[in-house]
Amino acid sequence: MTETVFQSFFLIFTGAAVIASLALYGRQPLLVVYIVLGAIIGPYGMGWVSDIGLLTEISHIGIIFLLFLLGLDMQPQSLLNVFRKVTLITLISSALFAAVGYLIGLVFGFSQLESIIIGLAMMFSSTIIGIKLLPTTILHHRHIGDMMVGMLLVQDFIAIFVLLVLLSGSGGEIDPLQIGKTLLALPVLIGIAVVTVRFGLVKLFARFDRVSEYVFLLALGWCLGMAELAEVVGLSREIGAFLAGITIATNPISQYIALSLKPLRDFFLILFFVALGAGFNLGLLEEILLPALVLGAVMLALKPATFRFLLKYQHEKRPLAWDLGFRLGQISEFSLLIAYVAFNASLIGTLASHAIQAAAILTFLISSYIVTFNFPNPIAVSDRLRRD
Repeated sequence: MTETVFQSFFLIFTGAAVIASLALYGRQPLLVVYIVLGAIIGPYGMGWVSDIGLLTEISHIGIIFLLFLLGLDMQPQSLLNVFRKVTLITLISSALFAAVGYLIGLVFGFSQLESIIIGLAMMFSSTIIGIKLLPTTILHHRHIGDMMVGMLLVQDFIAIFVLLVLLSGSGGEIDPLQIGKTLLALPVLIGIAVVTVRFGLVKLFARFDRVSEYVFLLALGWCLGMAELAEVVGLSREIGAFLAGITIATNPISQYIALSLKPLRDFFLILFFVALGAGFNLGLLEEILLPALVLGAVMLALKPATFRFLLKYQHEKRPLAWDLGFRLGQISEFSLLIAYVAFNASLIGTLASHAIQAAAILTFLISSYIVTFNFPNPIAVSDRLRRD
């Protein structure tokens, strides 16, 4: 590890520990602390961390572990039942959010293609914030946990398809042939995962389950191996990690693995939120402030109301509908990835990319406040709402 990387880690984790202590005394949510810290120490703030490229790459491991742990908690049969309940709701809501984002983009003078991509970026809610602010007991044993995970996973599949389309483009054009090849790779990847688990991993876990270090190592290798294989065949590392988790979810050892990886996941997620704040160019804020504020404010108001209406139509109880709606009331980290990929493919310009990023960060912050102060969550400052 170079001196620069060590100093970056020192600034991030020591700085986060100090500011988080102050934030808890001031009754502020910790996710906000991490993003603000990144903006302060990043290249567009104080400049103490000048190169965040490596940290950003490292932080994405947190998302991979998060999807792996989600897979570990989802029994395949239960997952199919949840999908039947939430797929229509998710598709309708995603189409509505995309249409509203597209219209807002046109109103603020973005091009037709830029407005389409802005609309696509508005469709999704944050897997990280949604799951991180959901108590573990609710996530695993309550109806709301099943519904949230199901909706987020359907959104993730839509997001992956959008990313496949964008990744096939270059110079402002999309390559349908590349999209088709990538979609064909998905069933192949599922087949490889199922065969490997059935004839390899299950036997290894059964034989050496008393060697905890080996179980941890094998689980880690399986997660990262499937993630990398998914990347190689044209899918995302996140979907590879999720498949890795769900294929061993039926094995009793899955819960032990989940507990072992949770601290590692949290370590990388802190890096993710700090890198998110550090990567935003504050110099462009004046030019994109108004469209970002409008996008963020509209989505913060529209998403809870939409989910509440659709869930009520499906005969869900009103408190659950509002709870779930507010927990999914932000834009997603996939939106940031869409902005990054579309910009690199020359499909959108710098202002459109930063408008998406600013709107996403704004909704991350405000949504975190709403959930932290009003609904049960693991990092609530109120003892009444704190649930691990």
